[in-house]
Amino acid sequence: MHWTEYFGPLMQGAWVTIELTVYSTILGAILSFAAGIGKTSHNPVLKGISVVYIEVFRGTSLLVQLFWLYFALPLIGDAVGIDLRLPPVVAGVLALSLNIGAYGAEVVRGAIQAVSKDQYEAAKACNFTPRQTLFSVVLPQAIPEMMPPFGNLAIQNLKDTALVSLISLGDLAFRAEQLRNFTQDSTTIYTMVLFMYFGMALVLTAIMKLLERNVGRWRAVRR
Repeated sequence: MHWTEYFGPLMQGAWVTIELTVYSTILGAILSFAAGIGKTSHNPVLKGISVVYIEVFRGTSLLVQLFWLYFALPLIGDAVGIDLRLPPVVAGVLALSLNIGAYGAEVVRGAIQAVSKDQYEAAKACNFTPRQTLFSVVLPQAIPEMMPPFGNLAIQNLKDTALVSLISLGDLAFRAEQLRNFTQDSTTIYTMVLFMYFGMALVLTAIMKLLERNVGRWRAVRR
């Protein structure tokens, strides 16, 4: 095969990688805010659930989490008479989301706790409820501080999508391995894959930088 013939299969895999990255990053961001805010909560149940989630998914391998969801969870379902089999794409998105969400939760927690105590006192003086203080005072100041670390996590998440090839999901890494096994042209195929991942990372970085600037402008307008 000529190297130009590799583009079709690799682009199919790249599209799957892009979908996985987008879905898992969005869901991971939601989990980040839920667990990060939960960890700062005064509700012991909510705080406990958040702490357990964060520590478990930060303290274990993403690969093990992926295998557990795809291979072990169905066995547990069979034992209790419930069908818990997940399609590969669902297992992949869920594992990536839970993992990035746990790391992102610490970013959210740190940014919230970095807001000056004077801001809390001012909100209290204005008779704001805890919910109003969080959403009207704290988060508008904390979110711009979260954006650079979130950008790094999004790039890491893109690279981590390669692991889903191990559950036979046809992403870029899986397509590359199929081509390599068929042609034995490892150098050409993996050089192309390297540049494709690099290109996707550049685009994602640009998107995150744009979001960061827009959030900064939104904060300036609110002031």
